[in-house]
Formats: sequence, C-alpha cells, structure tokens
Amino acid sequence: MKLSCVLLFALALSLNAAEVDMAARATNEIGVDLHHQLAHGDENLCLSPYSIQSALAMTFAGADGDTRTEMARVLHFPNDGDAIHASFNSLQQSLNEMAKTTARIAEESKKRGGPSEPITLSIANRLFAQAGYDFREPFQKLVKEFYGAPFEPIDFKKDPEAARVHINKWVAGQTRDKIRDLIPADGIKKDTRLVLANALYLNAPWASEFNGALTKPKPFHVHGGAAVDVPTMNTVKQFGYAKRDGFTAVALPYAGDELQFVILLPDQVNGLGKAESKLNAEMLAQCAKLQPQDVDLELPKFKIEPPTIPLGETLQALGMKTAFDVPQGSANFDKISPRKPDSYLAISNVFHKTFIAVDEKGTEAAAATAVVMLEATARLEKPKEPIHVRVDRPFLYAIQHAPSGACIFIGRVTDPR
Repeated sequence: MKLSCVLLFALALSLNAAEVDMAARATNEIGVDLHHQLAHGDENLCLSPYSIQSALAMTFAGADGDTRTEMARVLHFPNDGDAIHASFNSLQQSLNEMAKTTARIAEESKKRGGPSEPITLSIANRLFAQAGYDFREPFQKLVKEFYGAPFEPIDFKKDPEAARVHINKWVAGQTRDKIRDLIPADGIKKDTRLVLANALYLNAPWASEFNGALTKPKPFHVHGGAAVDVPTMNTVKQFGYAKRDGFTAVALPYAGDELQFVILLPDQVNGLGKAESKLNAEMLAQCAKLQPQDVDLELPKFKIEPPTIPLGETLQALGMKTAFDVPQGSANFDKISPRKPDSYLAISNVFHKTFIAVDEKGTEAAAATAVVMLEATARLEKPKEPIHVRVDRPFLYAIQHAPSGACIFIGRVTDPR
C-alpha cells in the first residue's frame, strides 16, 4: 500500500512538471522571438515574456479557426485543448509557492539573527469588459479558473479616456507604482470592448548580498565602445557558471535558490550582436542547470525604465495577423463573444511596459501587458582559483525560475547608467 502511494505521488509530480514545462518552454520561445525583433541598435531592453504570454494566453482561449492556428504557431502553444491553460496555472502556482517558501526561510533566518527578506512576487490578471456586451460564459469561466482573472464591467463607449485611466491605475497599484501609464493616450477608443491585462511585481533579494563597501566606479564599454566609469559591485561566491562558444554564462541565485539572475556575457567588447544571434530557448533552458563554480564577479548596478512598447506590429511580423483582423474580416474570437458578419472582436494592439533595477541588495522588477480588443466591422572541473568574470561590456540577462526554466524577464544592458 505504501509503495502504491509513493508511486502515485511520484506520478503526480511528474505530471505537474510536464504541465509547467509547456508554459515555461512557450514563455522562453516567445521571449527569444521578441528579443530578436526588438533588440535594435544600442538600446537597453527589458521584456517580461511571462507577462506577455499570460495576457496572450487568455486571449488565445477565445480564439477560433485560422486565428487560433496562427496564434498557436506564433505563441508556441498546442492548437488543441486547454492543456496550455492548465500549464500556465501550474506555473503561476509554482511561482507563488516559491515566494511562500522564501517567506518561511526568511522567518527562520530572522529567528537566528540572519537575513530576513523574502521574495515578494505579485501576479494579477484581470479582464476589463464592456458592460452589457455579449461575452460567452465558458470563456469567462476558463480565464477565472486558470488565470484567476475576474471580469470587471467598464464603459468604453461612454468614456474611453476614463476607462484608460482606470486600467492604468489598476496596473500601477498591482506593480507598486512601478508601471504607470501602460496604455498610452488613444490606446482605448469608443469601439474598445475588452482589455485583457496582466500585471507582475517582483522584489527579490540575493541569496547573499553584495557588500556595498566594495562597490566602486569601474570601466564599462558603453554600447561596446569607449569605456565609462559606472558603479560596479564585486563579490567572490559560488555561482552557476559555464563557458560557451563566444560568451560566458553566470547565474546568481536569489533568496531560496529557485529564482536566479542569469548573465550572458560576450567574449568581445562589441560581441553583443553575435551573442544575441545564438540566443535560443534551449540555451535558456541550459542556464537553469549551470554547475556551481567559485567566481570573482564584477557586475554593474543598473536601472532600466523603458517606455511602453506597442507589440501589435511585432506580433504581426511574427505571423499573428488574423488576430489583428489582417486581412479585414479575418479575426475570429468567437469563443469570447458570438461572431457576427458585421460585428466581431479583433485585437487593436498589445501594450507592454517593464521596470528593472539591480543593486547590492537584489532586484526589483515589474511588468504589465494589456491586450486591447475592439469591435471590428467588416559541467566543468572546479578551478583552484575563482574564475574572474568582469561584466564591463554590453550583456544579456534573464530572471529565471530555475525549477521550470521559465524566464520571467529577459533583456540586454548596453548602458547601465
């Protein structure tokens, strides 16, 4: 009897891991795709593929026909069944459990006089829906069950600007005021019928803080060119480490060791583009399993607050056209609301905004994504000495949930100032 229980428990764990893996893999795939599309010139970049996928997965739940097929291909989702929704639900539960675990660890540490800051993680989904519009009940139940997303009635027809302000205020509240004005002026119109929103806030202390007294101005080759002194942290610790063709990977754990900050540092001062050309989901998956090495790490402090990124054209360039009603009359979201020949839903745009700050204590980051829908007509040996890794040139980074491999954030730093 005991053996049967153990086997059943092991099977349950295996199934849960498989569920999480589907969402994690799709999240990393779209993160890589969008990074390749948006990493232009010398700009810093910060994306939250998890936030983007969460909002688009809710939208995908209402897609049908060719629109569903296209979205599945671009978002790396299976085309049939609700497996992807169960997977995102399992991944969110895993992330929430991670935060709870660090809270328990912090409480025990506090009793012993040690560090006592847990990871703070807040993930919220909500659908702002036109009051009185004919939304299908099964769709409402699905997003509530798998994404915890309630429907909030709102009147876009009467006052679209008031609706925009209200949604942006909700996002700001969910992200500790780090994401303001997610939806820009004119992002909501009188014909808007539904906004599917995800908001994410993360405050993650390092497993072992950097000593602030060791932070000194050190050269950083801004944009891969001339060196400029920037505040640079320094520590010698065991970190996940691997040397690859053209770049070095280092992973710094946050409290609880399930979340980590991954650095992909090009070998050459101007090697960012070459490293980005090699960036893929498999590489990110391998970063979740780096072997620990003694590393003497120099890492610049940085804060990135990019403006809202409209992702509509980017997603269309990746092949998601009919969702945006291209060509006219092709959008099919019949599972959200009954599609009529002269009145149907289509995506008008997808807005995404992020914030990230890395310092001696850890990382604070936030992200929000809004899908706006309108009513349309027509392993290495351990060395004796620590490996010196000096992050003094443009690099790639990710905030990764190591058990699943899912990247909550991904981006590049070309100028940490």
